[in-house]
Amino acid sequence: MAKRVNPRHGSMGVWPRKRAKRPIPRIRSWSSHKAGLLGFAGYKAGMTHIIGTDARKNSPTKGEDVVVPVTVIECPPMKLAGIRAYILSDGVPQVRKEALFKPDKHLARKRPLPKSDKFASEKDIDSFASTEKLHFLTALVHTNPSLTGIKKTPELFELHIGGSSEEQTAFIKEHITKPISINDVFEEGNYIDAHAITRGKGFQGPVKRFGINLKKHKSEKGRRTPGSLGGWKGHGHFMYRIAHAGQMGFHQRVNFNSQVIKIIEEPFNPKGGFVRYGMTKNPCLLVRGSIPGPKKRLVVLTAAVRQKRKDPVPSINHISKSSQQG
Repeated sequence: MAKRVNPRHGSMGVWPRKRAKRPIPRIRSWSSHKAGLLGFAGYKAGMTHIIGTDARKNSPTKGEDVVVPVTVIECPPMKLAGIRAYILSDGVPQVRKEALFKPDKHLARKRPLPKSDKFASEKDIDSFASTEKLHFLTALVHTNPSLTGIKKTPELFELHIGGSSEEQTAFIKEHITKPISINDVFEEGNYIDAHAITRGKGFQGPVKRFGINLKKHKSEKGRRTPGSLGGWKGHGHFMYRIAHAGQMGFHQRVNFNSQVIKIIEEPFNPKGGFVRYGMTKNPCLLVRGSIPGPKKRLVVLTAAVRQKRKDPVPSINHISKSSQQG
């Protein structure tokens, strides 16, 4: 009788499956292939599909019309909230200086900010750029959910800036009062990484969480426990890889190499609006495939860090706006 092969399920690279600390993803890797802001944020509105001509060189459907699923992300303009200067200390980047600009009225009303009689101005940016042993500058940005149809508190987070210190300084000076739009960061055809917190499903048992099978109906000591809980010795300790009940969902995940199919300058809405989201009121991004997270959740888009190819964008013949109300 041949040996039964049953490979384990799920990636160990995302272990432990703990609940994320906050609904704003944390970015650990950045691509510095271009000058300017290396990321942008938007709100997941829903999905639709396009019909376009496949232009990939080695595709079996080259020159034919194909249906491509796309995720719609509403991208209201962001504003610059502050600046940080990093230095290298024992090979580890550490914050040397930090300053906030005069906050937007929505941010000041809904976010607890440190009390300061003097906010940074354009003149103070030069002192940040001349910081001794400066490694790089980053931007503190915040979203503007008041421009959308959803009720949210402005999210405040940090984004890296590409280029030399002079280019970083020039970008910050330009956008102290000028909002940052999606066109300032990405173009159609760019490959991006989508960072988001997945849909939370609460405390679940091992059958739903890991996909193990229920025991036979005559089994003793529980029908949902895995077959083995470990060795004979050391009963006070269970191995981490044993399928047990616990938190499922609301984890930080990233989709690598998602392609920007189209940037729509005006609001994009199907008939009746998106289910559980409503109507968009800002420029929208059409990204190939699915994106982690439920609707209305913040999605941070960054320049791809492990891009290996660049396929041409299909020429769009039709974008579906059919009703999603069922």
